[in-house]
Amino acid sequence: MNINLPNFNVKNLVKEAGSTLSRVVQLTEEKLGTTERTEYDNEFQNLAERADITKTWTEKLVRDTETVLIPNPQNRIEDFIFEKIEKTKPQRLSNLEHLALDMIEAGGDFGQDLPYGQALIKVGQAEQKLGQCERDFIASSGICFTQPLRKFLDGEMKTITRERGILETKRLDLDACKNRVKKARSMLGQQTKDGVSPEAVLEQAERDLRVAQAEFDRQSEITKVLLDGISTSQASHLRHLHAFVETQVRYYKHCMDAMNNLQRDLANLGGPTPYVPIDIYNDGDDVSGNHNAAAGIGLNPGVASGSGSGGAGLGGSSGAKRSANPVLNADQLHRARVLCAYDAKDHTELNLNANEVIFVTECSPVNPDYMYGKQGLLKGLVPRAFLEMLDDDEHDTYTGNNAF
Repeated sequence: MNINLPNFNVKNLVKEAGSTLSRVVQLTEEKLGTTERTEYDNEFQNLAERADITKTWTEKLVRDTETVLIPNPQNRIEDFIFEKIEKTKPQRLSNLEHLALDMIEAGGDFGQDLPYGQALIKVGQAEQKLGQCERDFIASSGICFTQPLRKFLDGEMKTITRERGILETKRLDLDACKNRVKKARSMLGQQTKDGVSPEAVLEQAERDLRVAQAEFDRQSEITKVLLDGISTSQASHLRHLHAFVETQVRYYKHCMDAMNNLQRDLANLGGPTPYVPIDIYNDGDDVSGNHNAAAGIGLNPGVASGSGSGGAGLGGSSGAKRSANPVLNADQLHRARVLCAYDAKDHTELNLNANEVIFVTECSPVNPDYMYGKQGLLKGLVPRAFLEMLDDDEHDTYTGNNAF
C-alpha cells in the first residue's frame, strides 16, 4: 500500500533552523549591548512612529465611539460575536423606547381624556421618536465612521505590522551576516580546525552578506511604501470624521424638532395647569437694558447674527417691524390661538400652523402689526392679524421670573 507523505526537505529545515538560531543569538547580543545593529534611517523611523501613533489612537477612537453609541458592554460583546459569525444582530429596545412604551401604557390606564394621561401619551410618543432617532444615529455612525476605521485596523494596519515584522527579521539576518564577515576577516592567516581555508569562509560570508543586504533593502522599500500610505489613510479618516459630524448634527436636529413639536403639543393641550415652554437659548438672561443682544438669540437660531451694524436682524432697515433692536417685554406672556397657517417671510418670523396655541407678548416699543411669539423653543415675530388672544387670563397669562 502506497502512503503519500509530505516531501520534507531536510536541508531546508536545517537551514531554517540555523537562520532562526542565528537571529536569536543576534537579538540576544543586541540586548546585551555586545554587538552593533543596523539602524533605520530617520525618515523610516518617523514613518514608523507615525504608524504606531495612528494605530494606537485609531483603536482608542473606535473603542470610545462604540462605547458612546452602545454604552452597555454586554451588548457590544454580543454584537461583536454576531458580527464574527455573520449573523443578524438582535433588535433591542433602547432605554428611551422602554420609557416611551411605559408612558404610553400608563397614559392609557390613567385615561386618554384626562390631562395627565394625554400628556403621558404625547411625551411617550415623543420619546419613541427620540429612540428611533438614536437607533438611526447608531447605525449611521457605524457605517460612516467606526466600520471604516476598524476596516483600516484589520486590513492596512495589520499588513503594515506584518511587513515591519518581516523587515526586522531581515535586519537580524543582515546583522548576523555582518558579524560573520567580521569574524571571518579576523580569522585570515590562521589555521582552521575543519580544514576549510579562511579565504573560502570569508568569500561565503561576503556572498551571504550581499544576499541579506539585497533582501533587507527590498523589504525596507516595501515597508516604507506601506508606511507612506498612512497619509492617504488619514485623509480618508478625515472624510469619515466629517461624515460622523454630519450624522451627529442630523441626530440632534431631529431630536430638537421632536422636542419642539412635543412642547407645541403640550401647550395646545391646555388644561387647568397649561404647559409653558422654557427658553433654552436665553433662559435666565435679562432681556432688557444692556442685554438687548440676548433678545436676538432667543428669536430663532441665526437671528443673533443680524444684531450687529448692517445686519439682517431686527436692527435692519426693512420696515417698521425691525425697528432698532426692540426690547422684549418679559412681564407677561399671553396665550393666543393661530387663526390660519402663516409662512415666515424670513428668519425673524415664526412659521405658524392653524389652531395651534402659542405664547405672545408685546414688542417694546409696541409694534402695531407684530407681536413677539414663543413657539416651543423658538421665538420670533408673528403678525397680529393671524392671532386670536385667549381671554382666560387666570391660566393663560404667565408671570414669573423666567425671561422671555
